[in-house]
Amino acid sequence: MSKRNLLLSAVAIATLSSPAHADTLREAFVAAYKTNPTLSGAQAGQRAEDENVAIAKADGRPSSGSTFVYQENFLRNANSFTAPLRQASASGDISVPIYSGGRVKNSVRAAKTRVSAGQYDLRGTEASLFSNVVAAYMDVMRDEAVVKLNRANVGVLDVNLEATGDRFEIGDLTRTDVAQSESRLEVAKGELETARANLISSKENYIALVGQVPGELQSPPPLPNLPESPDEAVDIALQFNPDLLAAKERSEAAEWDIKTARGVVKPTVSAYAQGSYVNYLDTLGGSVASATLVQEQSDAQAGVRLTVPIYQGGRPAAQVRQAQARSGQAYEQLIETERSIIAQTRAAYSSWRASERVIQSSERAVAASALSLEGVRAENSVGNRTILDILNAEQELLNAQVQLVTARRNSYVAGFTLLAAMGRAEARDLGLDGGPLYDPQVNYDRVKGQFYDFQSDPNPEPQATHTVNTPAQTADIEPLPVSKGRN
Repeated sequence: MSKRNLLLSAVAIATLSSPAHADTLREAFVAAYKTNPTLSGAQAGQRAEDENVAIAKADGRPSSGSTFVYQENFLRNANSFTAPLRQASASGDISVPIYSGGRVKNSVRAAKTRVSAGQYDLRGTEASLFSNVVAAYMDVMRDEAVVKLNRANVGVLDVNLEATGDRFEIGDLTRTDVAQSESRLEVAKGELETARANLISSKENYIALVGQVPGELQSPPPLPNLPESPDEAVDIALQFNPDLLAAKERSEAAEWDIKTARGVVKPTVSAYAQGSYVNYLDTLGGSVASATLVQEQSDAQAGVRLTVPIYQGGRPAAQVRQAQARSGQAYEQLIETERSIIAQTRAAYSSWRASERVIQSSERAVAASALSLEGVRAENSVGNRTILDILNAEQELLNAQVQLVTARRNSYVAGFTLLAAMGRAEARDLGLDGGPLYDPQVNYDRVKGQFYDFQSDPNPEPQATHTVNTPAQTADIEPLPVSKGRN
C-alpha cells in the first residue's frame, strides 16, 4: 500500500478507536445530572408542585384569627354624652370545617395525582437530557473524526499536486492534470473548514448541556437491552414511558377536578367559636361619673354553622362544565401522547436498525475503496489511469470513511433514543455514580403534611453552573499546507 493510502487508513483507525485517556459518556452524564439548569429547574418546579397538596389540605383544617384595635375618638357627636374618648379592643375567632361537600377531599386527590404526574415528568426530563447529551457527545466524536479525515485528505491532495506538478515539468502530464489536482485540493480545503466549523458548534453544544469542555472522548459502551422488534419496543414504551404515564395521571386528576367542582352547590358545615374584649380606658361616660359605668366589656360565642347555597348566578354549573371540558382535553392529550410515543419508538427502532446496516455497508465500502485506490494508483503508474481517476478514487474513500463514522454516530444516538422512548434511559437506569440521585419523593414526604404557617425553607441558591468562563472552542487543527501554484 502507498504512503498516501497508509496516511488515510491510519487516520481512519485513530478516529474510530478508543484513546487511552479521555472523557467518558458516564462522566458526561454525571456532570449534566449535577449541573444542567434544565434538570435542576425541573426539580425545583416539582418541589413547587408538591406544595399544592399542603395548600389543598389547608382548606380542610381549622383556621383562626385575631384583631387588636386602639382607637381615639377625637370628634364625637354632640348628643353622645357618654361616648368614650378612647378604647382598646381585641377579638378572636376559630373555625373548624366539618363538611365541605367533598371539595377538600377531591382537590387533595387531584393535587396528589398531579404530584405523581410531575414526578413522571421529571423522569422524562432526565431521559430527554441524557438523550441530548448522547447526541452532543457523539456529534463531537463524529465531527472530530470528520475533521481528521478531511485534514488527512488535504495532505494527500497536496502531495498529489506536488507530484503532478513535477510530472508536468518533465512533460509526463498535461496542464489539465495539474488544474484538476489544484481544483480538488481547494475543494478539500473548503470541506475541511466546514468540518472544523461543525466541530466547534458540536463542542459548544456539548458545553451548554454538560457544563464542561469536552476532552478526548472515549467510545461509549454498548447499549444494553435493545428490543428485538418494533412491536416489543412499543409494548415496553406503553408500560414505562414517563411522558405517557404523566399524561395518564393528569387525565385522572382532571376527573377529580370535576368532582371538586360539583361540590360547590353542596351545603357546608363548620363549627366556630369567637369572642371579643373592649376596654374604654376609663373614658366611657363623658360628663357622667365614669365610676358608675363598666369600663370593660367582653363576650364569647360558639356554635355550628350550616351554609346552604341556593343560587350563585350559574357559576357552579359553569365551573363543572369547564372541568368536564378540561377533562376531555386531558383525555385527548393522553391519546396524542400515546400516538407520539408509538411513532417515536417505531421511528427510533427503524433508524437504529438502518444505521446498523449502513455501518456494515460502510465498512465494506471503506475496505473496497482503499483497495480500489491502491489499484488505480498502480494502474496510473503504468499509464492505464488518469490523474482524475486517482482523485475520484481518493474522494470515494473519504466519502466512505465519513459515512462510516456518521453511521456509527447515528446508530448509537438512535439506539439511546429508543431506550428513552421505552422508559429505560433515566438516571436510575444508567447507574450514575458521583453522589446520590435526586429523589422527588423525599421532598413530597417532607412537605405533604406540614401545617405550621411559619415553616418555610431558606431562599434557594442556583444549582446549575455557568459556562461563561469556558474558553471559546476551536477545532485544534494545524495550519493548512500552502500548495505551490503551477503556471
